[in-house]
Amino acid sequence: MSLFTLVWSYLKARPLNTAINIVLLSLGIAVITILLLFNTQLEQKITDNARGIDLVVGAKGSPLQLILCNIFHVDFPTGNIKLKEADKIARNRLVKRAIPLALGDSYQSYRIVGTSREYADLYKAELARGAWWQLPLEVTLGANVQRLTQLKLGDTFASSHGLTETGSDHADHRYVVKGVLKPTNTVLDNVILTAVESVWEVHEHAEENEHTHQATTDSTVMHSRLVPSVAANDSLKEITSLLLTYRSPMGAIQLPRFVNAQSSLQAASPAFETARLFSILGVGADIIMAFAYVLIVISGLSIFIALYNSLKERRYDMAIMRSMGATRTKLLVSVLLEGGVLTLLGSLVGVLMGHGVLILLSRLVEETQKAGISGMIFYSQEWVILGGSLLLGLLCALIPAIQAYRTDISKVLASQ
Repeated sequence: MSLFTLVWSYLKARPLNTAINIVLLSLGIAVITILLLFNTQLEQKITDNARGIDLVVGAKGSPLQLILCNIFHVDFPTGNIKLKEADKIARNRLVKRAIPLALGDSYQSYRIVGTSREYADLYKAELARGAWWQLPLEVTLGANVQRLTQLKLGDTFASSHGLTETGSDHADHRYVVKGVLKPTNTVLDNVILTAVESVWEVHEHAEENEHTHQATTDSTVMHSRLVPSVAANDSLKEITSLLLTYRSPMGAIQLPRFVNAQSSLQAASPAFETARLFSILGVGADIIMAFAYVLIVISGLSIFIALYNSLKERRYDMAIMRSMGATRTKLLVSVLLEGGVLTLLGSLVGVLMGHGVLILLSRLVEETQKAGISGMIFYSQEWVILGGSLLLGLLCALIPAIQAYRTDISKVLASQ
């Protein structure tokens, strides 16, 4: 009989203890696996979505809210800023790229973003079918938006205020679907892109539109860099924010101070605010991780107690094995192997359980789908988890294994 067969027989002989040890360990490993998958993918998503954006300029308020709303599209705007003020910043010599965003409405909780083609280029977006928006009230859908709303090319829809899932607050202004983007694994997958003029047309009054028309048809008027269809000094036009890319490192020193010195504007750094966001999220993650480690420690103690007690029950069996030619080393290895097999089973079940939970969440919870969190991704750190659990099993089995090694067969057989 091989050592592995012998160990497996011992584990099957105590099914309840074996199952309890595996469940305890697998729960702790599953929690660690879920946190690893979630945190790693979330950090990657946040990094990818903020890449290429050095500064966000918007209305006064919370800097973190400004970042969450205008980069990740998960919060409400802090307010609007005048287009003429934004245009002055866009023309600053320290600005390499300036992308306007006009927010406010959504369709089935998917945000409608009035912007320029530079916003799509920022994430290297490509068309899956159809065309880019060109005229006001034309839209190009993100991949997830099209998949979950089932909108098709040529379909029309009306938007609603905020991020509500139902309702139609602008039934007299209907958007028409012109194109669908390929998946980018960024926030573009979850937004509806259109021109800034679309947002203005939906919200502004007729007299304001007339004013804009008069201003923009005058050939002597300087046109806005952000929205070329309107005059740069148009005092009626507003946007939600401005996404800036610096021309040189000097921009990081001068631009935020220049913007924040203006009474109605504020500048927020995505790098700084996302770092602060990670620190906030990290507190909760650390608490959950600590709970997982407590489960693993309890599991380790349970395995140690189980092996220690089973050793007392098997002293006679080991003495018989010794009398039939088994060496001390073979007894030591058998106990170590038992602890290793037990923890390896628990860790494998835990890793699979962690992936399974995220797979279920990604299919059942829409927010998880929007975030792009997947349970089908495996990381190299999971091998460290498996190796660490195997080492834990060997450590828990070490003392019982040494006792098995020191078993005095003459005393054991004489006591029977």
